[in-house]
Amino acid sequence: MQDIEQTIRERAYQLWIESGHQDGHADAHWLTAQREILSTSLGELGRVAEVPKKAKEPRKKRRAA
Repeated sequence: MQDIEQTIRERAYQLWIESGHQDGHADAHWLTAQREILSTSLGELGRVAEVPKKAKEPRKKRRAA
């Protein structure tokens, strides 16, 4: 959990730098960073959680009696 918080903090700092060091927007930078990081993290979890479906074997033909 600390890794995610640190990643959010670093991204918020990058956003602050990109905005020209504007004061008074810390909350907006934090929320934007949080949204970016968490959506990326959740997307990665979704890909990991997907279980590949087992390929179906072809059906065997029945013999005529």
